[in-house]
Amino acid sequence: MTLSLAAREEPHLEFLESGPHLWCSPPERMESEESEPALGLRALSVAASPEQARAATEPAAAALPPHRSHDPRDNLKRSDPFQFGSRYLLEDDDVFEFNAWDHVETDAAYQEYAELQYAKQREYPVGEFDKKRFNSDPARWWDLFYRNNATNFFKNRKWLQQEFPVLTAATQPGAPPTTILEVGAGAGNTAFPILAQNRNPNLKIHAVDFSRKAVELIRHSEHYDPRFIQADVWDVTDPSSLPPGIAEGSVDVVLLIFIFSALSPDQWRRAVRNVYRVLKPGGEVCLRDYGRGDLAQVRFKKGRWMESNFYVRGDGTRVYFFEKEELAAGWRGVGADVMRATARTDDAEGEGSGKEDGDGLEGQEEKDERTAERELFEVVDLGVDRRLLVNRQRKLKMYRCWLQGRFRKGLPADQPKPHVATEPALRDPRESESS
Repeated sequence: MTLSLAAREEPHLEFLESGPHLWCSPPERMESEESEPALGLRALSVAASPEQARAATEPAAAALPPHRSHDPRDNLKRSDPFQFGSRYLLEDDDVFEFNAWDHVETDAAYQEYAELQYAKQREYPVGEFDKKRFNSDPARWWDLFYRNNATNFFKNRKWLQQEFPVLTAATQPGAPPTTILEVGAGAGNTAFPILAQNRNPNLKIHAVDFSRKAVELIRHSEHYDPRFIQADVWDVTDPSSLPPGIAEGSVDVVLLIFIFSALSPDQWRRAVRNVYRVLKPGGEVCLRDYGRGDLAQVRFKKGRWMESNFYVRGDGTRVYFFEKEELAAGWRGVGADVMRATARTDDAEGEGSGKEDGDGLEGQEEKDERTAERELFEVVDLGVDRRLLVNRQRKLKMYRCWLQGRFRKGLPADQPKPHVATEPALRDPRESESS
């Protein structure tokens, strides 16, 4: 593949209900950096003529597998968690036949282009003065972001219950009392869709964010019902406090949706420890975030690179791009090379959190040391969602990459593990299509 100069433009992607529609323009930040997973079945983004519509319903078309059909009736999301779609790009396929393909690895030309971009990024890093400015008070930049964008930037994450069945179970009639903590709740694009599906009178969502403006937006929403949701300001990296209304070991599920990447590497260890503190034994973490080599990383220009895989956007908010192994080791609580903060003391003055540690730090650090020799979390699921988006009109290829995981807090040694039903692995469609 020859990469055209047009591919250097920064694509703006807007995800509509029928799937991704793409065009090119150079905004500083892409709303679609947060994409819904598993859009494996997509319809054409162009209007069909009556003849085309009739042709799509002919018996011959029905013989096509759904993920190869252009029939809008097949434009459904997969119901299988962590499968991330079923449209595989085969050797003889026309890549521009559809506007997206699932499970596509980057090709050699893109990898070469990405490495050139990374080299340029490192050549023009963020200056030390600005680095301290962005790291010293990250909440300030998110406050400005939400003042400028209010509730109109992110789409509601209606796919959550599809990907994390524990949320479906928690919202069913007759479900036991369930406490969900959403960290980095933003304007409520995660919490409110869950509440819209809730039939459990004993469900309570604690939506926390270190941005006061974000918390205000949630509290002032017409969907805010204090019986089922409580929004508060809380920094997940704060070593001296728990979220308001949350006791240690009282939470069933913690949601981290595109929030872990907003932390500096120096803050990861503290965030994981705080999540561990609030979860019940056997409680789960549901996470989705950016993966290494995603288009959003490659497209950063000079003056945005802060350190390896860690950037600042034009609006002052920060973002990190993860490797799968990095997240796995970090949530297990092991791996000094991966969780770099383990080599540093949390009470040292650093660039990450920008605040002094509280009186409760010393005792908590002692508790941390007692648990350091065993894994904090079991990795239940951890997958890479790779998707190739194409602009068929301009013949552009855009590679996206997200990570998605479920992590379970360990049980006491004398308590048996609960049985967790697992679905059989799906057969790779390439096995049948290539035979």
